Amino acid sequence: MNINYKDLLGTDLPIIQAPMAGVQGSSLAIAVSQAGGLGSLPCGMLSTDKIVSEIALIKASTRQPFNLNFFCHELRPYDAKRQKIWRSKLKPYFTELGLDMDVATGGASRVPFSHDIADAIEPFAPEFISFHFGLPDKDLLQRVMGWGTTVISSATTVEEAIWLESRGVHGIIAQGLEAGGHRGMFLSSNLSTQMGLISLVSQVVKRVNIPVIAAGGISDNNTVKACMQLGATAVQIGTAYLLCSEAQTSPIHRQALKSEKSLHTAVTNIFSGKPARGIVNRVMDELGYMSEFVPEYPYASIEMAQLRQGAEKQGIDDFSSLWCGQNTQGCQEISAKELTRQLAGKC
Repeated sequence: MNINYKDLLGTDLPIIQAPMAGVQGSSLAIAVSQAGGLGSLPCGMLSTDKIVSEIALIKASTRQPFNLNFFCHELRPYDAKRQKIWRSKLKPYFTELGLDMDVATGGASRVPFSHDIADAIEPFAPEFISFHFGLPDKDLLQRVMGWGTTVISSATTVEEAIWLESRGVHGIIAQGLEAGGHRGMFLSSNLSTQMGLISLVSQVVKRVNIPVIAAGGISDNNTVKACMQLGATAVQIGTAYLLCSEAQTSPIHRQALKSEKSLHTAVTNIFSGKPARGIVNRVMDELGYMSEFVPEYPYASIEMAQLRQGAEKQGIDDFSSLWCGQNTQGCQEISAKELTRQLAGKC
């Protein structure tokens, strides 16, 4: 659709900073929005109180628009039997590291968008919200749209893009296979349906009548311009921001990003239960990128988080989810403000 990005985003630049749970907070979102892009706050792993406090920080720091991102996965019941099998696969690693495996509680660290969350954010009259893993239920989606909020969501196939358009979203994030972090796929769990960004964007823009936002492997102004030439209204970029001063990327993650290891990424389900792209490390090699024994999302992360914490204390990244896209050439240890303007060709 031929619509100006300013009309969709309300920003000076066609850049959306991808929400990256676990490696950023409000500081990165503020910096990007102040630079003229659309900063994003990942809310899927935050408590309601934390979401509110982070929004307050952003609003106290900038009058520019920003994006709130939420998950829309179906939270399935905790399966103790399946979790036991998973723990048996991981037990040798706990023994090797000298760690005790805590008894799993069944608690979920990643929760889907709900009316309770909507109650908390409604007083802020959010201008922009993005969803991952589909959309919330019809009544909840209508409630959000009733605030006058611009709503977009991720699609990894043409079918998902058409489905999102039929539900009334204002824009579609076309997430190419190159993208780091979790795949936004929701109509199918078949990874063979996934395609690269060029193929996806070029097909989606021909099949929908709403703006398309390109995401995946975009690292500099040249790749931004290439996406716009394909028909994208704007772009969403995550990996390039991971080394910025405002990001909360861990020292171990930063070291991996700056090494040759970042040239080899793969899609894996072993860290959370859903497919996500990250830098290949030991546990991915040994358990297999896609394991049939992994519990449902997000319960796989219960034990993996314990391994990660224990290993990282010893300076080891063997069990860390080093989320990263296929293209790290844009990663720079500079401010997010400067990077945003570089990406937009303003420097």
